[in-house]
Amino acid sequence: MSLPITQELVSAYAAGTTTAAETEVVRAWLAQPANQPLAQHWMQLHWEALAAAPAALADEPDYEALLRRTRLHLVPAAPRQLPAPTWRRWAAAAALAATTAGGGWLFYQAHRAPAPLAVATPYGQTRTLTLPDGSQATLNGHSTLRYAATWQPDKPREVWLDGEGFFSVQHLANNQRFLVHTTAGLQVEVLGTRFVVARRQGQARVVLLQGKVRVEFDDHQQPDVILHPGELVETHDDQPALVTHKRVHTAPYAAWKDAQLVLDETSIAELATRLHDTYGLEVAVTTPELNRRRVTGTVPVSDLPTLLQALEETFHLQATRQGNRLTLAEKQ
Repeated sequence: MSLPITQELVSAYAAGTTTAAETEVVRAWLAQPANQPLAQHWMQLHWEALAAAPAALADEPDYEALLRRTRLHLVPAAPRQLPAPTWRRWAAAAALAATTAGGGWLFYQAHRAPAPLAVATPYGQTRTLTLPDGSQATLNGHSTLRYAATWQPDKPREVWLDGEGFFSVQHLANNQRFLVHTTAGLQVEVLGTRFVVARRQGQARVVLLQGKVRVEFDDHQQPDVILHPGELVETHDDQPALVTHKRVHTAPYAAWKDAQLVLDETSIAELATRLHDTYGLEVAVTTPELNRRRVTGTVPVSDLPTLLQALEETFHLQATRQGNRLTLAEKQ
């Protein structure tokens, strides 16, 4: 089983505390150009957290020497003297130091809009944003959206998503394109108005509620997919050539924006994944038979205790939580 790339793992790599196996996995991930925007964002958060600590880094390291290194290094602690703008530029460069000849940095610079903003949501919370063109994006828990503070009329409107987002896009008179980029080797071009994009745990999903979208793949041998309302496209990192395109009930995929968890013949295994994505819980299911059981219903997600109580009462489960670990078992 491949090691999942998380913000915590990349930060540990920056701090030099990863194992040899973890280091190899992070380096391979950083070497992929599509991962550079997310890597830079995570490292900015990492360095800003360090800058807020009682001790900070020493004088700014040599920029060109840093780019030539094959891994990230932190320098010894010293009184904080570094101005914030210079510090952030160095942090962004450090996030990409594991790539060769700065190629990943050039990729990011060529594809991003000026002065990107980054908005992140913690586990268990959603947030609705109004984008520069008046379009709206609602982020699910543990998600990040990056976009430019202003959009030029002669260029596409672009956002970068990690996690899950619901988009309601304004159509403009000049038919300006709206693109949602992911780290899954695909992007979504909006030809309609309302859709959900999710990028979590080695898979990507696009569900269209209204209008029309085109899903484009970095692998140009994979043909584009045009989605119509009520259709889904899904890909998995471990089977990149396998693209699922089918009709679905859209409610379970978009109800989170209205603080609801809609289950429609949902397996307990999938429910466990959704609890992890939404609340950051490590979910254990006691038996394989329970994992395969499917449930249907609607429960609130406004607070986790209410959700767990509703699951227990509605689906005859025993939900036992200890810290960040949740165990689901058949109720005796």
